[in-house]
Amino acid sequence: QVQFVESGGGLVQPGGSLRLSCAAAGFTLDYYAISWFRQVPGKPREGVSCLSSSGNAVYFADSVKGRATMSKDHAKNAVILQMNSLNTEDPGIYYCATQYRGSATESCLDGKGYDFWGQGTQVTVSR
Repeated sequence: QVQFVESGGGLVQPGGSLRLSCAAAGFTLDYYAISWFRQVPGKPREGVSCLSSSGNAVYFADSVKGRATMSKDHAKNAVILQMNSLNTEDPGIYYCATQYRGSATESCLDGKGYDFWGQGTQVTVSR
């Protein structure tokens, strides 16, 4: 069964950090670009970051640029989103998704053409 399993969400204090994982089952992430999105109820979904299959191309939304990194954990067949200095703009349900292709361009943040999505992990930022 093909699926994404996101984990690592939870309650974080402002200024804190979190490490989100998107683990794949049923297929290997080595061949696919993976993206992270987030959504708050009542607001449009926002692209957060994208990573190409090779890891050579990575894109971040302006809202997280300089605070986020994205990497692959080949041993766990997972993609990691590390975010630091969290603020009140960062809460939401974070989803990983793929367009089932290896390349990634900056348009990957627009959310179009994604064939497969995970169930999401909730991130809350509060004291």
